[in-house]
Amino acid sequence: MKLLLGCIADDFTGATDLANNLVRAGMRVVQTVGVPAAPPAAEVDAVVVALKSRTIAPADAVAQSLAALHWLRAQGARQIYFKYCSTFDSTARGNIGPVAEALMDALGCDFTIAAPAFPDNQRTVFKGYLFVGDVLLDESGMQNHPLTPMTDPNLVRVLQAQTRRKVGLIDHRSVAQGAAAVRERIAHLRNEGVGIAIVDAVSNDDLLRLGPALADMPLVTAGSGVAIGLAANFGLAPSSTAGTLPPAAGQRAVVSGSCSLATHRQVQHFIAAGGAAFAVDPLQIAAGVDVVAQALAWAAPRLDRGPVLVYSTADPVAVKTVQARLGVEEAGAMVEHAIAAIARGLVERGVRQLIVAGGETSGACVQSLGIAQLQIGAQIDPGVPWCHARAEAASGVDLHVALKSGNFGADDFFSKAFKVLG
Repeated sequence: MKLLLGCIADDFTGATDLANNLVRAGMRVVQTVGVPAAPPAAEVDAVVVALKSRTIAPADAVAQSLAALHWLRAQGARQIYFKYCSTFDSTARGNIGPVAEALMDALGCDFTIAAPAFPDNQRTVFKGYLFVGDVLLDESGMQNHPLTPMTDPNLVRVLQAQTRRKVGLIDHRSVAQGAAAVRERIAHLRNEGVGIAIVDAVSNDDLLRLGPALADMPLVTAGSGVAIGLAANFGLAPSSTAGTLPPAAGQRAVVSGSCSLATHRQVQHFIAAGGAAFAVDPLQIAAGVDVVAQALAWAAPRLDRGPVLVYSTADPVAVKTVQARLGVEEAGAMVEHAIAAIARGLVERGVRQLIVAGGETSGACVQSLGIAQLQIGAQIDPGVPWCHARAEAASGVDLHVALKSGNFGADDFFSKAFKVLG
């Protein structure tokens, strides 16, 4: 089998976000958890290798990404796609810049793009500035992100701080004129010594115009939005069969470790609608309280009555208070570990439809459940599909799982998701 597209994602929800858009565009997609040891078991057009590399040390992120690249090239991937968040989550030291440069060096390419725009989820780029809805990135709540606070909406500046290559811009005027104008702009930038170019995009039409200009590019770096314009380069068209999953059954649950504003609203909406919810207190975990056992004992009698929610989601003030007491990394790791253990316990108690909110939380839960591969299904909200997997660490049961990026989804996402699954 020869892969058409080989993808490397820097977190687990971002991987399903990308896979979702590729399926919508007509590609058969499998997502792997980490770098596989063997070729894909199924005949697919694209593989998305999900890493947990967004917030680790840059050298480790580079090493993991190069390992994924080596495996994808061994499968014959014709093009490589490095996927990061549509809010360009990173810090001054990386990891977007260092990973992109390492992949460029390995592939021997002297130019690539950086295009985080995802208009379906209200992430747009104009004159190099990233907007979330109607506000700039640094006014969107992302300035309070506990791990990767984004305080500068100018992506040329943000990326330039992370890379030794010169960063330029393919602006909206070039994109609006179509693929030929984009190629002309790329040639101009290369002559000026630019190695990576931020790309403006304010609509799906912009991304579809961009797609053909990327057909011969060995490496694309982007959020998931660019994916909608790539399948056509391989002669594929949208198909309703690309995302078919086995029928769903079993009990339903949501676990949430995200502290984004969107997830906070989703938690509050679920509770306001009468949903059963259990709050995980990081300070209790730090004090030695067995919060995992408490949560599972609370959930057990309620699972037969409908979806249950276990969450550590809180508003920014509460999050900063906890971080001040426990430390940023310590608090995050402590909560991830607890939520992952709760997720595994819920599956062992009969949950077969599971929503996980938060990128880092999703990574921890997938690893705790022993999931090695996910089949990508139908979209719930932009960027979030249902998937089907086998939870090897929970007696090998079949499981429908939705891995939701913290910033994604409408306020009623949790209830809507289960309705989509049927």
